[in-house]
Amino acid sequence: MSQLVAYREKLNLTQEELSEKSGVSVRTIQRVESGIDPKGYTLKALAKALEVDEAQLLQKEVAVSTTTFNINNLINLSTLPVVFIPIVNVAVPLFIALLKQHFNAITKQLITLQILWAIVMLLTFVIGNLINFGNLGRDIIIGALLLLVLVNAFMIIRNSIELNKNNQLYFYVKFNII
Repeated sequence: MSQLVAYREKLNLTQEELSEKSGVSVRTIQRVESGIDPKGYTLKALAKALEVDEAQLLQKEVAVSTTTFNINNLINLSTLPVVFIPIVNVAVPLFIALLKQHFNAITKQLITLQILWAIVMLLTFVIGNLINFGNLGRDIIIGALLLLVLVNAFMIIRNSIELNKNNQLYFYVKFNII
């Protein structure tokens, strides 16, 4: 992992946010984070946006810590056993993040996704019970809720796969609730 990732995560910035702040393309940021040393304008712009010295961005990290990756993946997968309970699926990863004192950009995104899913799940349940769909109403509500549970389980598993490969999320939103 390059120093750019560490400084970006320290400021809780996504690659897109750093791109907007620095004027450097997301693709260039991805290249730098993969290990290519920034030069010239790119180095100056990234250093200025992150408020660090240019030399600090070029320093090589001695050892890559897998602790952050493991905690992010634990927080993500902790939701899977309680995927069908809207409030608990937010409480479990939030509790782990608080317990481990681990709130980086990925953790915030994971919890934000679960908060949004819980809101959609609860709204589906409430609206489904308010609207009279006739004899099939209960079946439609149960089917919609089951579909939402399956979609959430897929998102959790897909994000876990992407965390294993690239230490990034596959599904994310452009804002954080927490």
